[in-house]
Amino acid sequence: MKFEDINLDKSLMEAISYMGYKDCTPIQKAAMPMILDGHDLIACAQTGTGKTAAFLLPILHKMAQKPADGVNTLIVVPTRELAIQIDQAIQGFAYYVGVESICIYGGGDGGGWDQQKQSLMGGTPIIVATPGKLISHLNLGYVKFDKIQHFILDEADRMLDIGFHDDIIKIMTHLPKKRQNLMFSATMPPKIRSFAKKILTDPKEISLSISKPAAGVLQAAYLAHDNQKTALIASLIVDKPEYKSIIVFCSTKKKVSELVRDLKRKESSVAAISSDLEQADRENVLLDFRSKRTRVVVATDVLSRGIDIKDINLVINFDVPDDGEDYVHRIGRTARADTTGAAITLVNEEDMYKFQRIEHMIEKEVIKINVPTELGESPKWDPTFRKKKPMRKNFRRK
Repeated sequence: MKFEDINLDKSLMEAISYMGYKDCTPIQKAAMPMILDGHDLIACAQTGTGKTAAFLLPILHKMAQKPADGVNTLIVVPTRELAIQIDQAIQGFAYYVGVESICIYGGGDGGGWDQQKQSLMGGTPIIVATPGKLISHLNLGYVKFDKIQHFILDEADRMLDIGFHDDIIKIMTHLPKKRQNLMFSATMPPKIRSFAKKILTDPKEISLSISKPAAGVLQAAYLAHDNQKTALIASLIVDKPEYKSIIVFCSTKKKVSELVRDLKRKESSVAAISSDLEQADRENVLLDFRSKRTRVVVATDVLSRGIDIKDINLVINFDVPDDGEDYVHRIGRTARADTTGAAITLVNEEDMYKFQRIEHMIEKEVIKINVPTELGESPKWDPTFRKKKPMRKNFRRK
């Protein structure tokens, strides 16, 4: 299905054409007609499949047909990064429609708060917000959401994981009872279905490609001892000059700092992103990465969801993620929207059983590769290995 087959507003179609979109992704094809018909919706699709456009385009179409009077749409997301991404998408799609939006998230200065307050009081048509900062405004009594027609939760599973359940319920007390509710999630555990019953009314349901990496991701695993990993990553980066955008995921902020320090000896265009950075600094790193001024970004899972950066060639997992969902979201940064990319995971002896669990979940055996001989010998693949815990000594009282 092509976008022109959906009969969207002409001004919206002009923006879609300008941005180079032609064919709908499966989630867009399934979700947009339901949203245009006014149904509540719970939709599950993996990251990078076009969920943002799936809910934004129908809503912008409605607002193009009938301009909003006050705040029309509230989109609640788990992170500042995702809020910024969605707001940027709105600016692109709504360029010829004339619909304004604003991000409401923490981490800014007093000027940012004042701008948010003015937009909320002035009835900016689309609000994209993180729960905590939005509630801070709601508690002061000047926010009026009585004209909201659309309430959207994006990455609902992530919000529940972070602990935003009660915040979302509180936000809902400020909304009119008659509204369209849309919930988008990358996974569909029982807690999401239970949560959906509190929010949605007689919803339609879409479930696509749950917990599976995109087909265009070429996956591989290097069997590597911890003391081989940094040198291996450095060699991979140096040996692949055709890869212009690379993300390396680490499990801790300490590992991020150490790896960036070591990589800069061979690759000058390296930057770090973790929760230690101020929001403005994070945005500057992302801006340089998008514009290809920075080639390699080393990050914690702050980047694993909600970051829309096109043409990422390679994702490297410094260590095996704790669960399969994190793995899918990490490698989902590449091969977005029917493109191709590579994802490499470095697996030490202790993490082999964990990586095999991930293979079972994604229903795919990932090719295993030994490290180059100059780095030494690789550990042998043995997913039954468990590190023995040190025995506790028994002391007898005399």
